[in-house]
Amino acid sequence: SIDSGYNRPGQAKPPLAQLRLLIVLLSFLGSSMISLDSRKLNNTHRPLSRPGSCMVHNNKPAASWNPPRCGVPDLPTLPDGQNGRNRQKRFVLSGGHWEKTDLTYKIIRFPWQLVNTKVRRTIAEALKVWSDVTPLTFTEVHEGRADIVIDFTRYWHGDNLPFDGPGGILAHAFFPKTHREGDVHFDYDETWTIGNNLGTDLLQVAAHEFGHVLGLQHTTVSKSLMSPFYIFRYPLSLSEDDKQGIQYLYGKPKTDPVPAPAQEHLLTGIRYSQSVQPDACDTDFDAVSTIRGELFFFKSHYVWRLRNGKLQAGYPALASRHWQGIPSSIDAAFEDSLGNIWFFQGSQYWIYDGERRLSGPASISELGLSASPVQAALMWGTEKNKIYFFKGGSYWRFNPSTRQVETIYPRRMADWRGIPQEIDAAFQDEFGFAYFLRGLLYWKFDPVQVKVLEGYPRQISHDFFSCAPSSNFFR
Repeated sequence: SIDSGYNRPGQAKPPLAQLRLLIVLLSFLGSSMISLDSRKLNNTHRPLSRPGSCMVHNNKPAASWNPPRCGVPDLPTLPDGQNGRNRQKRFVLSGGHWEKTDLTYKIIRFPWQLVNTKVRRTIAEALKVWSDVTPLTFTEVHEGRADIVIDFTRYWHGDNLPFDGPGGILAHAFFPKTHREGDVHFDYDETWTIGNNLGTDLLQVAAHEFGHVLGLQHTTVSKSLMSPFYIFRYPLSLSEDDKQGIQYLYGKPKTDPVPAPAQEHLLTGIRYSQSVQPDACDTDFDAVSTIRGELFFFKSHYVWRLRNGKLQAGYPALASRHWQGIPSSIDAAFEDSLGNIWFFQGSQYWIYDGERRLSGPASISELGLSASPVQAALMWGTEKNKIYFFKGGSYWRFNPSTRQVETIYPRRMADWRGIPQEIDAAFQDEFGFAYFLRGLLYWKFDPVQVKVLEGYPRQISHDFFSCAPSSNFFR
């Protein structure tokens, strides 16, 4: 049968600790510091830091400390009506930027709570937030000099901006054109996590710090990544203000290279072409999956990426841009509860952790499936612990813990009331509804009533890609 299934820890700083922090920081203010009047200096609950360093604060306050914020002083804003012609530009620049676009980075030490490989992947993902919208590239190096030097360290650590143990200051970074340009320091004693708010989310803090390293100050736009206030958000994304700011410094990304002409696959002898890019307004899709909170549509070699219902710039793109070694086209895909991404093609499957391949190709017979290809895969349920495979008018339920199909399956597709016998793809949205795609149409399935909602099927192209409705559409 079918089954679907910051207020943060910490203590407020005592007044003495607040005063000590203020004295330490004020002792390093130089001539480059923006002017602070007496009202601002007397406001001791407002953390201050030297320009070029960002200190994200993680105290559960006294109310005046809530929410946690970055300690780089905000540049003063003009009251409404003054210099109004400039008010549209909300992003703020530090005054410096890198003179090159190909930057290197190196990680010196790692946090104790996380596996090094996951930290590396998260750092790369945080940098990719910025490289996706600029010509910037970031390459990790393990020896020699690097442009960006990342370290997890404790207390006094050589830059006169000490950390303070769990809570309080989380991290700081230095702007370009300063004496420590490119340095990014994280407090080793924090509870670092990835993708949740059980501690301090490394991805969000790192991406914010890298914004400073690239030359961005704080913005007054509240939901921007470069806002001084830390509020856990998932999935991580840039606001339009963040994007405009970084592109003001470095420009827009270079266009993808023209795909290569038709090639012959060396192993199969089958000729395929990457030169014909499918039109989302007039195509079916091989697979669809929600990955890291975003929706990915797959067709042939290409992938479309939707965030909050909007197609992202630079897409469609070659799927191999994200997952090197992925087959030229896939039959099905899903993300499991650990965040691993499974891809299926023919009688084989692959597993990726982010953009890194963990295993594959391997035979789907290892999972208890016959050698014939699956048509679609659906991760369903709030715990991401129910995986369904579909093919030939039947479906199977897969247990990701045992990596085996349950023995009472297959069952008839008729259990999914209102869904066609044959489908191309399936996925679940953030509200628990399942979507089934067939040809140019899709059906939305209610997990409570266990049937298709009224008014379906509808057109994929119109609802997901804002294409004009097709005159040949029949229900």
